[in-house]
Amino acid sequence: MRVLTFNVQNLRLRRPEGRERLDGARDGSDGDSALDRALDFADRRLTAAVLARAEADVCALQEVFDRDSLDYFHDHLLRGAGAAPWPWRACLQGNDGAGRDLALMARRPFAAQSHARLRAGDLGLDGRADLPVFSRDLLAADFGPLTLFVVHFKAPWPDPEAAWTRRHLEAWAVRRVIERRFADPAAALWLVLGDVNDPPEGARAVAPLLAPFGVDLTRRMPEGERWTWAEGERRGCPDAMIASPALAARVPHAVPRAIRAGLARSAGGDQPRLPDVGDDRPHASDHAALLLDLPGL
Repeated sequence: MRVLTFNVQNLRLRRPEGRERLDGARDGSDGDSALDRALDFADRRLTAAVLARAEADVCALQEVFDRDSLDYFHDHLLRGAGAAPWPWRACLQGNDGAGRDLALMARRPFAAQSHARLRAGDLGLDGRADLPVFSRDLLAADFGPLTLFVVHFKAPWPDPEAAWTRRHLEAWAVRRVIERRFADPAAALWLVLGDVNDPPEGARAVAPLLAPFGVDLTRRMPEGERWTWAEGERRGCPDAMIASPALAARVPHAVPRAIRAGLARSAGGDQPRLPDVGDDRPHASDHAALLLDLPGL
């Protein structure tokens, strides 16, 4: 099985005056000029090209607005990019008021389970009783013996310290869900993947999911290749793949690969870009995709 995680940066279908169009890989609204529309379309063609190139069996996506947006992108742009279809898809409404939800596309059947309504108290954790514990959601899905847990933790703004605390609580919540799901979490086959929004410096908010509880597979990557996001001179790897000890032992040579072909050229790095990628835009996303081969699963 080949799995992928990719923050596709605000993939949203709109219908202005009855005409369907996808927002580009951008934050906020950049207007509705002819140039804006052209850049949006170019962005999403590049997003599709990255996914087509990856040829993953299961794609875990972050920042998808809704199921309509996912299906439109799949049926019009992914198929247009020459990708084989992902017949089974899910995008469930989470807690992000702007509609940045989690999605899954797969080439084998699955049923997705949302945890968006969980509160900290439901899991025996300290936290605000009036707020869901997950900023967006925790999306769980079984693929044969392997269970995937897709996440998108709180971004480090506008208050970095408060956001770190929220992410730390989210990491504990994921751990508690795993502990309740499996009698022996260390012996089960599971993988947490998605955008954990850990900055490149400082203590890791995802520590509750790391050793000895789980194995951070991105640490198997060469240090110079361990990045999926760049801003100016800063680089980081907010995109994570954390495996159970049993899964990590079963695939000792499995190393995640960052696909930076759709990143803006200004992000740097030696990996060649797709021909249409610009210095800033068009681009596929402000994140690289992260790909992992799991032989025998």
